[in-house]
Amino acid sequence: MSAAGPVGLRRPLLSRRALRAPVLLLALALPASGCGAGTADDAPAGAAGPARTVHDCGHDVRVAAPPRRAVSLNQGTTEILLSLGLADRMAGTATWTDPVMKGLEKANAGVPRLADDMPSLETVLGAEPDFVAASFASTLGTGGVATRERFAELGVPAYLSPSDCAGKDNSGDGDGVRTEPLTMDTVYGEVRDLARLFGVERRGERLVADLKSRVDRATSGIDASGVTLMYWFANSTSPYLAGCCGAPGVITRAVGARNAMDDTHQEWPQVGWETVADRDPDVLVLGDLTRTSQTAETAAKKIEFLESDPVTRNMTAVREKRYVLLSGQAMNPTIRTVEGVEQVAAALREFGLAR
Repeated sequence: MSAAGPVGLRRPLLSRRALRAPVLLLALALPASGCGAGTADDAPAGAAGPARTVHDCGHDVRVAAPPRRAVSLNQGTTEILLSLGLADRMAGTATWTDPVMKGLEKANAGVPRLADDMPSLETVLGAEPDFVAASFASTLGTGGVATRERFAELGVPAYLSPSDCAGKDNSGDGDGVRTEPLTMDTVYGEVRDLARLFGVERRGERLVADLKSRVDRATSGIDASGVTLMYWFANSTSPYLAGCCGAPGVITRAVGARNAMDDTHQEWPQVGWETVADRDPDVLVLGDLTRTSQTAETAAKKIEFLESDPVTRNMTAVREKRYVLLSGQAMNPTIRTVEGVEQVAAALREFGLAR
């Protein structure tokens, strides 16, 4: 869920100090020294060579050399960069919903956290970035950290996860509308884009291969046809539930089940509890978040609500305690969507709902 919605609260942009932009631009103009941990097949940070360009969400993102002071504005892009072994080329991260992905704790500990939620532009500029990456269009839009155009004026290339623009309309309120179902190929494309910009293409291919292998292993032989799933991200007053075609749609299709809210293309529509009870899914997939911006963020709070509220306590999934607990990142279009496929597939088998 985007930074515009339950994943992170918007903060007003703070005015920049008058000299911040010139200082930043001067820093970007200085010759880059190799500070990244390159391998025989990867370009070290700051290495001389041709500029690198990727086409991203209608923009050409160009870097003159592999970035050496990248700032990731959302946890999704952060975990890709860390998975590519680029912690030493990162100057900061922001907007977290969960603990960092397992196996990345040590790498993440060495990267400054600029903010737990949406950072101000001034805070980002204080890290003197030579590249920024974001998972959500709202982060690089009006009301977010800053627009791509503003970052361009400051000489900072800005990359947006294609999973939040390809086949998606973000022009309205909320978290956008999917005009086409998301696929993991779009997420794999993001991994390859970032690997190319940082000059670590072979690392990118190895990461993609590993992710594909994990999906294949998790879903081998599974058949959950006839099973309905419902994904609840957050908020106990008016719950945010997954529509048909975002990351939960990827998970649902991978296991051969059906999303009980597949009649809406909104990414995360808010609905009433009477609607939830009427849909009566076989399994509830619950976001288990560590942030505190909404009600019922943790899975424990969600289960407490479901089992005590008179509208929900008699639902099939609640009576049978068929809950699957996922991180917020697994329910967003990220590399951790693979984690979601693995956990949902395993739970369906455990519940005896998948052949």
